[in-house]
Amino acid sequence: MDEETVNKYKKAGSIAKEALNYGKDLVKKGEKVVTVLDKIEDKIKELGALPAFPAQISLNDTAAHFCPEQNDETTFEDQLICLDVGVHVDGIVGDNALSIDLSGTQAELVKASREALNAALEVVKPEVKLASIGKAIEDTIVNAGFQPVRNLSGHGLGEYNVHSPPTVPNFDTKDDEILEKGKVIAIEPFATEGAGMIEEKGTSTLFSQKQKKSVRVGFVRNILKQIDTYNGLPFTTRWLTKNFTEAQVNYALNQCKQLGILKSYPPLVEKQNGLVSQAEHSVYVGDEVTILTK
Repeated sequence: MDEETVNKYKKAGSIAKEALNYGKDLVKKGEKVVTVLDKIEDKIKELGALPAFPAQISLNDTAAHFCPEQNDETTFEDQLICLDVGVHVDGIVGDNALSIDLSGTQAELVKASREALNAALEVVKPEVKLASIGKAIEDTIVNAGFQPVRNLSGHGLGEYNVHSPPTVPNFDTKDDEILEKGKVIAIEPFATEGAGMIEEKGTSTLFSQKQKKSVRVGFVRNILKQIDTYNGLPFTTRWLTKNFTEAQVNYALNQCKQLGILKSYPPLVEKQNGLVSQAEHSVYVGDEVTILTK
């Protein structure tokens, strides 16, 4: 990887970290979830980057992919919150997350994912088995009395690609695949009091463009022009309804789904409705391991 690209990863990681900490300070009882998300995304732009995906605030048993509509009235109360923020600089992605316990009862669950992340970071080096990273995560979470979410994982970070190879497991897969030098990865432990598995549940408001096709309706073409600006990165309906009516957006999304233009990402909910905590850092695996979001 050339020095210019490495520097972009470092910049993206630094901005992602600052935006995450900014968002953490906004999470207070009585505040609207959607207002906090809008402020985080505005902060990312103010800092000189763009969101790599819509800022994510997942509540209680939801692990990921919850994106409220602009008129959503959900507020922060006594919840366990996963805050996940990704940014990109010219397509180069930085990704990080943390958990916040507003209930005052889930400190140990929050600690479990955070300490699992720290344990994984101790293991990371070039040529290490990816399963060894997963084992460090699994052992830490299980020893704390919880379960890792096995069907969520960390991932590589590429150019205009939030989830590129390799997969970084959250448990010991026993696999022999190694972590190659020069990779940038996001290590992302999820801990739960439930079964340790998530499933898709609810209506998707999160999408990405998987191919381009021509459409006949004028406003649909205009909406697709906005979607094109995301260069295949995930977006949410809230971004579109800032410029188009809700009816236009819904019509366009339905048509695009029918034509196979979009991929949807429904909310991911723990199968036994167990509470979920999350922690995440982006890491460059060079001659030395650099935590880009620390």
